[in-house]
Amino acid sequence: MLTAKDVMTREVQTVSSTTEISELARRFVETGLGTFPVLDADGKICGIVSESDLLRQQAPIHIPRVTALFDWVFYLESEKKFQQEVQRITARTVGEICSREIVSCAPDTSVAELAGLMTSKKIHLVPVLEGEQLLGVVARVDLLRAFGG
Repeated sequence: MLTAKDVMTREVQTVSSTTEISELARRFVETGLGTFPVLDADGKICGIVSESDLLRQQAPIHIPRVTALFDWVFYLESEKKFQQEVQRITARTVGEICSREIVSCAPDTSVAELAGLMTSKKIHLVPVLEGEQLLGVVARVDLLRAFGG
């Protein structure tokens, strides 16, 4: 049975949470990769950033509808969601746009489990962790190679 450690990419391209958005875009173009693990100042994985995150950051903002009554302004939609959208479009670093929900696996996770995980979670890259240490990553293309022999 093939496992994550058998198919993973060991030389992992990463970005820092302090990497600027413009540098991230350049890295996507130069490497041809669509997803990077994000490392914090201590070198530990703290997120995942994809081309979709970068595109979402550039998307137009939705201005919520409001109504005024006397000197009061009432949001007819979520004020919190609007604040999140403002933060998204004004982000300057990877740490501000990356996903903090990290779906990872252990080195002994089977290829079949990885395929199910990627499909159910709709993700393209799974970090392989031993404790907090990043050993490698498994991308969809790694699984396709494994299935192809």
